[in-house]
Amino acid sequence: MNILMICLGNICRSPLAEGIMKTKVPADFLVDSAGTISLHEGEHPDKRAIKTAANHGIDISSQRSRPINRRDFEIFDKIYCMDIDVFEDVISKAKNEAERQKVSLFLEVLGDHKNSEVPDPYWGSMEDFEKVFQLLEKGCNEISNQILK
Repeated sequence: MNILMICLGNICRSPLAEGIMKTKVPADFLVDSAGTISLHEGEHPDKRAIKTAANHGIDISSQRSRPINRRDFEIFDKIYCMDIDVFEDVISKAKNEAERQKVSLFLEVLGDHKNSEVPDPYWGSMEDFEKVFQLLEKGCNEISNQILK
């Protein structure tokens, strides 16, 4: 199983989701993250994301931001988007229905379609990063429960 987590810049939400998901699945699963923009390409995750993950025993410090590309639709079985704008951008890049079927909003896995967006903590505080971590943890737990059945 290959899983891709996507947010806008690939420095806050999706790196956290990648790091968390890697702790929930077997080592032979490919888990990666990307962004819909290339503004931060090559950069490490936001220092607050790195610190939040480290507070939970997860090291995301070696990750590097990258934009989503065409090959991702071929490699990944599941593509999870952190918010509706990201979802719509990713869907627009899919070339057929099979690729579109791989894409979903990350929090939809929890069954709460009214609150299906992971808020972007970039302009917030460490507390905002922790809240996002907790949401991502819940979602990753449910994803791993579903795929490891």
